[in-house]
Amino acid sequence: MTIDPDGPVPLYQQLADLLRAEIEAGRLLPNRPVPSENTLQQQYGISRDTARHALRLLREDGWIVTVRGKGSFVRER
Repeated sequence: MTIDPDGPVPLYQQLADLLRAEIEAGRLLPNRPVPSENTLQQQYGISRDTARHALRLLREDGWIVTVRGKGSFVRER
């Protein structure tokens, strides 16, 4: 799955949807870290703010938990 910078869906939502799909498919596992903001920025060619916004959406929806100084981790379902 890729991110379409010219698509109608905001980039942060596209990234959040992509990461959610990775979690659902078992490619991102519970209690394991999700890629960092910097990694997401480099991997998808997006801004750090976009990566941060996507991770915030996932955190608010209960998909990940963020531990200050450690990173973000997939929550057990």
